Amino acid sequence: MKKALLTLSALALCMAAGSALAKEYKELRFGVDPSYAPFESKAADGSLVGFDIDLGNAICAELKVKCKWVESDFDGMIPGLKANKFDGVISSMTVTPAREKVIDFSDELFSGPTSFVFKKGSGLTEDTASLKGKTVGYEQGTIQEAYAKAVLDKAGVKTQAYQNQDQVYADLVSGRLDASIQDMLQAELGFLKSPQGANYEVSKPVDSPLLPSKTAIGIAKGNKELKELLNKGIKALHEDGTYAAIQKKHFGDLNLYSGK
Repeated sequence: MKKALLTLSALALCMAAGSALAKEYKELRFGVDPSYAPFESKAADGSLVGFDIDLGNAICAELKVKCKWVESDFDGMIPGLKANKFDGVISSMTVTPAREKVIDFSDELFSGPTSFVFKKGSGLTEDTASLKGKTVGYEQGTIQEAYAKAVLDKAGVKTQAYQNQDQVYADLVSGRLDASIQDMLQAELGFLKSPQGANYEVSKPVDSPLLPSKTAIGIAKGNKELKELLNKGIKALHEDGTYAAIQKKHFGDLNLYSGK
């Protein structure tokens, strides 16, 4: 009997330990690079705005947790996750095989192609042959960086890395760059609609396996509990119409969700 009681006590202790290990999230810290309108940027008053910001806040509201946004350059996102500076990344982060080796991802947030931006009448296109000898800028840590190094550099295109997208556009407008490469919707609805982007155009989508379109929330490797929690929130936004309302607010009748 004594042995049985000890066994039960040990079982109770194990169950208690298991409960203690299960983290109860009261706050979710999301890493964000606010230089990528209309997905994430800063309003005149310094507040964070954009499609990703609204989605993140809506997910937190659905899960009844507080949202805390932590600003970081994009190339610091994965190191930030590993260092526990934030719980997840909501910053137009595309799902790639290379990233999946070091971090996990939630279900899809949205999908979108990549394109170049250059001056109207420049004669440039998405064809690398037209870009040979030209200088193309990109944001560090992005899938466009991987494409630039693997494809553009080898095709005789000069490439230049920048810490954030604002810096890319600044050098494009100043004439230091002939073109930039980034998310197509970001270019069309962010840069081209701004006063500085009036004389620029967007190329056709760039077709390459190095440029996948699915975007999701980046999560530390092995954090299954948070992944399930975030997926629950994303699913609820689709079911109750919140996702559709946020999408319409930022993109009108465009559908960014592939459902994959």
